[in-house]
Amino acid sequence: MSECLKVGIAGCGEVAQILHLPSLAYLPDLYRVTALCDVSRAVLDAVGSRLPWARRTTDVDELVSGNDVDIVLVASPNVFHADTALKAIAAGKHVLIEKPMCITEAEAEALAVAEKEKGVVVMVGYMRRYAPAFERAVREVATMEAINFARVHTVIGPNAAFIEPSSKVARGTDIPKTKIESADKALAKKLSEALGTDDPLAHKTYSLLLGLSSHDISAMRELIGQPKRVLHATRAANPTFLTVAFDYGDFVCQFETGIDQIARFDSYLAVYAQDRVVEVKYDTPYIRNQRTAFALTAAEGRHGLYRTTGHDTLEDNFVIEWRRLHDHIVNGSRPKSNIDDARQDLRIFRDIMAALA
Repeated sequence: MSECLKVGIAGCGEVAQILHLPSLAYLPDLYRVTALCDVSRAVLDAVGSRLPWARRTTDVDELVSGNDVDIVLVASPNVFHADTALKAIAAGKHVLIEKPMCITEAEAEALAVAEKEKGVVVMVGYMRRYAPAFERAVREVATMEAINFARVHTVIGPNAAFIEPSSKVARGTDIPKTKIESADKALAKKLSEALGTDDPLAHKTYSLLLGLSSHDISAMRELIGQPKRVLHATRAANPTFLTVAFDYGDFVCQFETGIDQIARFDSYLAVYAQDRVVEVKYDTPYIRNQRTAFALTAAEGRHGLYRTTGHDTLEDNFVIEWRRLHDHIVNGSRPKSNIDDARQDLRIFRDIMAALA
């Protein structure tokens, strides 16, 4: 029988409500939510009403110190990710940190040191990399003799376009304005620390990289490795659209991302070899159990080609991620999406920002 781990949730907003709580409910033999923490009492009570046995608190220190918690999910606003994770690690808890892991390199170093000292399991929430279709693509690309080109593409509409018609989310309308302003100032301070500038445009671009692009860059690294350098980067007049060319020595990877007002989720990775093309296509995570598709296009003799596409499962990628985390905790192994791994994304983001300067 599997060990059932007790979960404390730090941040009970839409990510926890739509993505994580349903995933944990799907895995009752592996996890039980035992504690909830949010700055909004309205959110806390709304979520807690569905989990009446779970302890409720508005204090993160109180959440992580409880004996009723084995693992802490950090799903709070980005600015609090590192501080919350550090408190959980210090209390000897395992941690799942929603992306981005942190904002600054100093925070990443502090997390790495704390993880090593305490010996806990820390996973960064790059759920796309745990999709069976993605892992199949990784295996297929590894058999290519040479890569000619690669593309990483994500252009999506606003999350609200998917959330509003499909989910009911408790919102923190009771959070005092002073707390919101304080969080905004703390975020601006961390962004300035990470970038060495107070420029609002730079802050917006870096926030895009930390948020949407962290999934793409992380998956790119596992699929085709670490780029040698950024050849060039361009930003549209609309700062939520960005293109980057990565130098891989023998080939170039073109990275494209953007957010517009069209209700669709156009996200894929493609790797082009001489005899085949491998693709992985994602849909929005905010509508659960969407397929992650694998596609292979290959030469068929001299004059033809064949194309196969499909998916291994409709199990949600967040469920798969939580299953893997349980295995790592029980077996004392380290996830592939660990702290050292996620630090590579921060370094790539730094190089992109330098190319844009």
